[in-house]
Amino acid sequence: MKRREPLGADLTPIIDVVFILLIFFIVTSVFKKDELALILDLPNSQAKELKVNKEQVFIELSEEKLAIKGIEVSFISLEDNLKEVKDKAKPIVVRIDKNVKYERVVKVLDLLQKYDLTNLALITQEE
Repeated sequence: MKRREPLGADLTPIIDVVFILLIFFIVTSVFKKDELALILDLPNSQAKELKVNKEQVFIELSEEKLAIKGIEVSFISLEDNLKEVKDKAKPIVVRIDKNVKYERVVKVLDLLQKYDLTNLALITQEE
């Protein structure tokens, strides 16, 4: 009498395909760099280049969004973050889209002035 062995699916090809897909997605993914959260169209300038350090506070402002240290926030959350800045001489780096309404820029500048954060650098594009 012959014994029948139950047939099972061979998972080796499926595992191979999964690893190939995993490698493909890792290689083709784009990694976030320099803690920048918003894609901005910066105005042009001929000002000299400024060295940027990791300990600086980055603020980004677009027509609809606002980000600090690479994290999208509201104006209330921005104020909470600015309250926590202990070193008043710490450089504040601000990137503002050239299409942003002046009112939004003034809101950010008012918050910086409120917490006496006056060491300000505005980032522009090179011509």
